[in-house]
Amino acid sequence: MSLLMVAIALTACAGQALPVVDIGARLPVPAAASTEVAPIRIAVAAILSPESSFDAYQGIADYLQETIGRPVELVQRRTYREVNDLVATGEVDIAFVCTAAYVFGHDTFGMQLLVAPQIGGSTTYRSSLIVRADSKAASIADLRDAVFAFTDPWSMTGHIYPVSLVEAIGSGPDDFFSMTFYTYSHDRAIAAVADGVADAAAVDSLVLDAELASDPGLGARIRVIEDSREFGIPPVVVSPTTPLTQRALISEALLAMADDPRGRLALARLGFDRFVEIDDAAYEGVRQVISDSGISP
Repeated sequence: MSLLMVAIALTACAGQALPVVDIGARLPVPAAASTEVAPIRIAVAAILSPESSFDAYQGIADYLQETIGRPVELVQRRTYREVNDLVATGEVDIAFVCTAAYVFGHDTFGMQLLVAPQIGGSTTYRSSLIVRADSKAASIADLRDAVFAFTDPWSMTGHIYPVSLVEAIGSGPDDFFSMTFYTYSHDRAIAAVADGVADAAAVDSLVLDAELASDPGLGARIRVIEDSREFGIPPVVVSPTTPLTQRALISEALLAMADDPRGRLALARLGFDRFVEIDDAAYEGVRQVISDSGISP
């Protein structure tokens, strides 16, 4: 400002009390309000291999983002236990978990059911014991000294149930099988048997049905020798620390997906009919098998 302009300003203010400003006072500048919206974080257990899981569940993430109006992030971990840890600490808002992981989480830190997928009109699934097509095995008893592929240590269908079968005939997996290993997904366990890497595996029947439908030649390479009874389907869960308003918002969006053309497309990518409400009682059969197997978190 020039001296002339200063003089004019002072003249204009003549006769008025001028405000006193203490330039020595240094008050902190208020922090600007953050405009960044916290994302909804969804953890996906590795029921499918990571690459398959991300592609399949991205549709759910996109739908929730559009419907709720908040960014949505998918979070993946290698094991079911790691996903449970994320739920326990509140690092994710919701998670797609396996049935045994739900039971472990519910009974140890209060993991809560949100919804469950309905597939083919049902909210149950089975453990399918598979062998190579040329195997002479007809039951678990015929698999002594076989190479067996487990999926995950906390997998109901891929580990806990077959262990309970072995223990029911008076043995343990380390003594019964010549070798065991983990594939950390059901599609990889199926491939291990089909490719001759393993003699047998126990897998999620829903994943097996989907793999057989997508690969017409797979049925000629493997066969099912035994199916378990029906168990409650792998659910969608939340942490006990998840705010009720957020839980209700996400639940409402998932339950309404089948009524929205965009939602139906996302559901179809996973082979789901819709999401439905489910009760903890649906998993009592899982608890019994866990108890029989002696496996604990």
